[in-house]
Amino acid sequence: MEKKSIDQLEQISSQVRRDCLRMVHAVQSGHPGAALGMCEYVVALYFNEMEHNSDFKMEGKGEDLFFLSNGHVSALWYSVLARSGYFGVQELGTFRKLNSRLQGHPATEEGLPGIRIASGSLGQGLSVGIGAAQAKKLDQDDKLVYVIMGDGEQQEGQVWEAAMYAAHHKVDNLIAAIDLNRQQIDGPTAKVMDLIDLRAKWEAFGWQVIDIEKGNDMAAV
Repeated sequence: MEKKSIDQLEQISSQVRRDCLRMVHAVQSGHPGAALGMCEYVVALYFNEMEHNSDFKMEGKGEDLFFLSNGHVSALWYSVLARSGYFGVQELGTFRKLNSRLQGHPATEEGLPGIRIASGSLGQGLSVGIGAAQAKKLDQDDKLVYVIMGDGEQQEGQVWEAAMYAAHHKVDNLIAAIDLNRQQIDGPTAKVMDLIDLRAKWEAFGWQVIDIEKGNDMAAV
């Protein structure tokens, strides 16, 4: 895959942002905040970092894998997949409509290229990513696995079981990202269940942590 310049990535991000807003506005339903918040990161992955194939094969051998644990950010993922050539851009207009493959939370039964698991039940994506990463090691496949989670999702116990497991078993072909926007469906995370020092928690579980303070700055990402 040919690397793109910062300017090119920013142009793609602008288009993806427009897609997300149009999709959510058209049906008056969806989660635009998280989609816009993670836009630059996901665009950078798909258009500059990940080795992936739009000629989709479920097993994903010989390519990097991506799992969206916080499935409510589906508008962003659908736009990036379409703009990456997995399916036609015109299908974005069916988002969250009856009989559409682009449901509010990604699901495999719809047969949408790029989707490997049904997601949206928060807390499960990291466990799936760990399994995929270990499978790659067993297959002597040197590609990486990427997982995105929400910060409210960090209140789920399964996340920490998975984090502990990954560190113990040295699953070092896995990169997990957290959208730290400090908001969740029930309000600010500080009021629902305060995450306090999230970096310290992950480091205590044996993970190397990198902060991206300006997550919407493509150069920083």
